Amino acid sequence: MSMIEKVNELKTKREELLLGGGQEKINKQKDLSKDTAYERISNLFDEDSFVQTDAFTQSRSTDFGMDKKRIPGDGVICGYGTINGRPVYAAIQDYTVLHGSIGEMQAKKIVRTIDNAMKMGAPMLYLYDTDGLRLEEGVDVLSATGKLLAKQVSASGVIPQISAIMGNCAGLSALSAVYSDFVLMVDKTSHMYMSGPVVIESVTGKAPKKDTYASSEVQTSLSGNAHISFLNDKDCISGIKALLSYLPDNNLSVSLRFDSKDLPNRTNKSLYNLDIDNYDMRSVITEVVDELSFMEIQPAFGSSVITGFARLNGMAVALVANNPLVNDGNFDIDSSDKAARFTSFADAFNIPLVTFTHSSGYTVDLEEENKGLVRHLSKVLFAFSQASVPKINIITGKAIGGGFVLMNSKASGADLVYAYPSAVISIMEPTKAANIIYSEDISKSDNPASFRSEKEAEYGDKHANAYEAAKRGYVDDVIDPAYTRSYLINALEMLSSKKVSEVYKKHGNMPL
Repeated sequence: MSMIEKVNELKTKREELLLGGGQEKINKQKDLSKDTAYERISNLFDEDSFVQTDAFTQSRSTDFGMDKKRIPGDGVICGYGTINGRPVYAAIQDYTVLHGSIGEMQAKKIVRTIDNAMKMGAPMLYLYDTDGLRLEEGVDVLSATGKLLAKQVSASGVIPQISAIMGNCAGLSALSAVYSDFVLMVDKTSHMYMSGPVVIESVTGKAPKKDTYASSEVQTSLSGNAHISFLNDKDCISGIKALLSYLPDNNLSVSLRFDSKDLPNRTNKSLYNLDIDNYDMRSVITEVVDELSFMEIQPAFGSSVITGFARLNGMAVALVANNPLVNDGNFDIDSSDKAARFTSFADAFNIPLVTFTHSSGYTVDLEEENKGLVRHLSKVLFAFSQASVPKINIITGKAIGGGFVLMNSKASGADLVYAYPSAVISIMEPTKAANIIYSEDISKSDNPASFRSEKEAEYGDKHANAYEAAKRGYVDDVIDPAYTRSYLINALEMLSSKKVSEVYKKHGNMPL
């Protein structure tokens, strides 16, 4: 056979690769409103930049008729390319090939891709569309999947990892997905679960519908396993690109700085209109950061705390904020986990932390106590104390008791803490503190109601305002809210060269 014939044979084989499991299965994929694997690649990567690797990898299994089901690629497309000019590696599962099931060779192929991403210091993306492990391959696929999971753990904190669930993500595949730093899902068409309805029915006698426990709505709001849900495949791809724009390539680099058309000294006079006791902290965040730069993470989970990315004068920052509109900004189990993990991620990848505090502490709930509220609250302080990136805190309202201590205080290592003149900083709500301290005097007073009000005001003036905290060095300055943006930008510029010398240890032991 001549070279030309060999090349033509290669072209034919590459054309076959594009068909995956065949046109009939591609049509079924489209009928489910799902893009094909190659369409996802086309939408995700810069034009003509994606280079496929291990394209002709095949299963080596011969049991259960697998020798007749082998298809080049083994159900996953791996490779690298650029996204907005930046190098990125990816593993994209192809549901048309054996339902995207993970086989031994598929797992090994993804491991090699992660290895390359780590060597190059480039982000790693996973697009899941799979019914889980390939049963026909037995312990071989089990071992290979174990190595895949271990490799993802090895990559954690070294390169950013993002998973997008764009179909099913079942069993150990779900574990693989949540090892990523961020998990995105698609409304209606994606489901993530450890046990499928058939398995659950075999144990419980009842077969649940997947939407009742595995849907994007459930995973983003109740379980917290996923971070953001999108309307369709294309919106999800856009979400990946937006998220990447805030992230560095690896743990030894920093996020790209964008040119900002938003003036660094723009004043925020609309903050004068805040209802001091009841406001959505998003209104503060969006007013202060660069215009249209706020990307919220996990908006439907643990909603008394807001997490997300934004830019200040083009610099990427990670935001953690209490939201007084929900439970007075108090921490509960879900919001504690959410804040701690996001803080830990920002620290791992050199993204400065900006926090906004309005919290009277933690939720008072017996069920939460019994589920380990103490342990979950401790994660927040652990994460802030461990973080060595620049840390700036703005106290906009209440910073009371545990709310003051947990939320990026000077005690936990904040570099700068600013407070609005409306801030209430105290060991306890001033009204409650005054009633406890002066309880005997109140009961003996000729006019208990009037005396109580007097003592409550007195306690607030003497012990619960921003100026008292500033006198003791717990607050660096009391600032005019209109100049919040310029204070933050100046602080970030000053802290950009921050270095911290740590006592040697392998790692701390977060109370998980």
